[in-house]
Amino acid sequence: MPYESGANWQYDVPTTGCTHLPPDSGYGRALTNQGYGFEVGVADLIDNSIDADADKIVVHFLRDADRILTLLIIDNGNGMDEEGLDAAMTVGRRRDYAEGALGMYGTGLKAASLSHASSLTVVSRTKRSRAAGRRLTAEGIEDSFRCDTVDPRYAQELVDRYDGIIEWHGTVVRWDGVRAFETVARGQSDQFLSKAISRLETHLGLYLHRYLQRGLQLDIAVWDVSSGERGFGEEVDHIAVEALDPFGYKVPGKAGYPREFTAPVEGLGSVRLTAHIWPAKSKQAGFRQIGPLAERQGFYFYRNDRLVQAGGWNGLRSPEGHLVLARVAVDLPSQENNVLSLDVKKESVTVTPAFTLGVEKAVDSTGYTFLTYLADAETAYRDGSRRSEITRKPVTPPGKGLDPKVKRVIKEELPEKPGEEPISFTWASLPPDQFFSLDRECNAVILNRAYREDFNDGRRGGSNDAPVTKTLLYLLLEDCFGLGRWERSRQDRVDYWNTILLASVDTQRTRRAQALS
Repeated sequence: MPYESGANWQYDVPTTGCTHLPPDSGYGRALTNQGYGFEVGVADLIDNSIDADADKIVVHFLRDADRILTLLIIDNGNGMDEEGLDAAMTVGRRRDYAEGALGMYGTGLKAASLSHASSLTVVSRTKRSRAAGRRLTAEGIEDSFRCDTVDPRYAQELVDRYDGIIEWHGTVVRWDGVRAFETVARGQSDQFLSKAISRLETHLGLYLHRYLQRGLQLDIAVWDVSSGERGFGEEVDHIAVEALDPFGYKVPGKAGYPREFTAPVEGLGSVRLTAHIWPAKSKQAGFRQIGPLAERQGFYFYRNDRLVQAGGWNGLRSPEGHLVLARVAVDLPSQENNVLSLDVKKESVTVTPAFTLGVEKAVDSTGYTFLTYLADAETAYRDGSRRSEITRKPVTPPGKGLDPKVKRVIKEELPEKPGEEPISFTWASLPPDQFFSLDRECNAVILNRAYREDFNDGRRGGSNDAPVTKTLLYLLLEDCFGLGRWERSRQDRVDYWNTILLASVDTQRTRRAQALS
């Protein structure tokens, strides 16, 4: 119907046809500037692994003696054939996601990767297809969205290297030319990796905590390729990512919690809010170690059991010290809506006034209001602040060589000395009259390699082996580090501890020999 001048101009824009406009190659540059943080980008790739039904995932840093080389993410998911790889690497293609999937927009693999790396390689195999691979680079995108085909021999070799993870099917995602790695000065790789892995472990432990609690095995590993080892075995340092549950308190901060509230939200119907109050002054990792407390109060939005926002009141109110114990879990509805929308990076939720108005009217099944819950959280904070508590002496934190679970509990129970280099544990050759020695300059406890099997039931141990022995030594020796003058009494104490421990090893060996005879 022809357009009549002035008709309905307030409500509609008439059209007379259409033109197909393919994206300019310069669009690819936008993928490198999406604002993905490093941890957020890695988490986005792990979402793809979970969607592929993987239950074993490894985030793997490759390094040599001088520098950090690359990053790989390996999973034992369903894998992709050549057609699936082409679809996954197509820029701008939105795929159909199954109900309950963590993926949303179809851009995460490319955007998260190219925000940090100059080259993205994906190698995969399925039960019915051989290993195949594709590589996408920033230059290739600008060159008419070119995607390179990986040599099938290399694809198979890469899969074979990770046969402890990928058995019949799985995927390897590889980042090369990682810009953060290239800025690390020579000699600073250890320090960079320590901090990067710590942040990554915290982020993944928090945002994927429901999956980790259900049995997802997620490791962070570092492999020094200069060792000459070819396999992915015991020579690789592993850190098992543990769930950091932001609601994982043992006893609530106020009786009667958590409470289930229902908020009437226009456009969505009813939204369930699970309101929690943490115990005051809790030292648990899920409370203290996931970020500043002021930022972690408020709403925790989940989408298909994946945390997508950790704290913040989304305009309901401003954060304040008296509400640091208040955390509210909200599961986003599965269907898309105009009230609650998730950003592309799956890091924050945008809400409309309809949501905050509904929360203010929320009540539980007994008529208890959400506003009363906020008052209860403030009261729990004030009551907790008035209680006196024993002040524990700060300690030098534990470092490499001690199991992450043990390190986490130590951090929960004991305050750390600021600026102190963590105490590491390593096995090395020592004289037979020494069970351990101290390297005070490097903040290291060195254990005698000759006795290692005695604490690992005769088996070769990994980097975090003998947790009981190392933990006891940490508690005994922590105050021997960070000192100025080394007193004779301290050296005497180290000497007689060595003597007593050697006697205990000898006793253990004797009993083992008797049991075998």
